[in-house]
Amino acid sequence: MEEEQIPFTKQMRKATREIHDLSDALVNAKLAFALSDFDVWAEGLLIFYEIFRFLEEAMERHKDSALGELMVDGMKRTEAFEKDLSFYLGDDWASSYTPRESVVKYLLYLRELEKKDPDLLMAFVYHLYMGLWSGGQILRKKRMVVRTVFPFVKETLGGNDVTDFGNNSVSKFKRTMSTTMNKIADTLSPEKKAKLIHESKMVFVLNNEIIRTVRGTTQILVKKVLIFSLFIAVLCIIIAYIFK
Repeated sequence: MEEEQIPFTKQMRKATREIHDLSDALVNAKLAFALSDFDVWAEGLLIFYEIFRFLEEAMERHKDSALGELMVDGMKRTEAFEKDLSFYLGDDWASSYTPRESVVKYLLYLRELEKKDPDLLMAFVYHLYMGLWSGGQILRKKRMVVRTVFPFVKETLGGNDVTDFGNNSVSKFKRTMSTTMNKIADTLSPEKKAKLIHESKMVFVLNNEIIRTVRGTTQILVKKVLIFSLFIAVLCIIIAYIFK
């Protein structure tokens, strides 16, 4: 099958497979701690908040262009990010918030891309939202399981708005995004498609840079090791007492 006959979204996934796998490994290594630690989850929210906000504002600014066509009712996440961040960091979190260097670098890249060709932002919209509708949903379910299985994990009724789409079907979101992206791609020149493929790779390059800045994972690992060591020590004492 010739490349042109392959749906463009599949071409994007194929071109980014290697760096996407690296990104997945990095997320698993970093954000896996977020399953049981709210501070790490909040860190993850904080680094992506500005990125999603920028993209949603860009889609609104260019609502009459190809970029604007990717906006689907119910997909906006800016308010959900802000609600979750208020839950974890307090209502006044924004008053003392300053984006970290890697996030600023990411935003500068997006702004320059918008100036050069807003349509190239479609690569970022496609991959980031598909990620939220795929891996984001998996993380959400795992966090729910951890709360159920481990009683020492703080119970909460909030802090999950980013991954909660209410009555909207996540599967439908994904189908609509893919269909729209492929429909738009059919109208683009080979040169424009090649640029979108390049930007698809940049999505994961920049994502990886900000994910590496998530703080707190080392401390959590140390804490878990100490708890496990304490458990083993207590178990040994009990066994020694029983069989003395």
